[in-house]
Amino acid sequence: MEASTWIAIYMPIYILLFVIRPSQIRNILLARLLKKRRGVVMTNELVKRLIGKRCTISTGSMGSTFKKAKILNVVDNWISVEINGREDLINADYVQYIKVVD
Repeated sequence: MEASTWIAIYMPIYILLFVIRPSQIRNILLARLLKKRRGVVMTNELVKRLIGKRCTISTGSMGSTFKKAKILNVVDNWISVEINGREDLINADYVQYIKVVD
């Protein structure tokens, strides 16, 4: 076979597999990653119902867990809690779960 035949046969396959497809695959993977990262955002309305109650608040497996913290106030994305007479602030974006203790 001549070189021109090889180029005519294999060049479109090469372009399809190594030039066009990877960009499409990359776009699909990026879309899936962004969709997964967006997730479900916890609204502050749910946390506002727990103001004044003692709760266990977890910010993740690598983060900390606040046991028996009393929720004082919720403003924007911050939760103000009282633990042992001391006031702390927790970013609501990182809260994984809140469990009412009382």
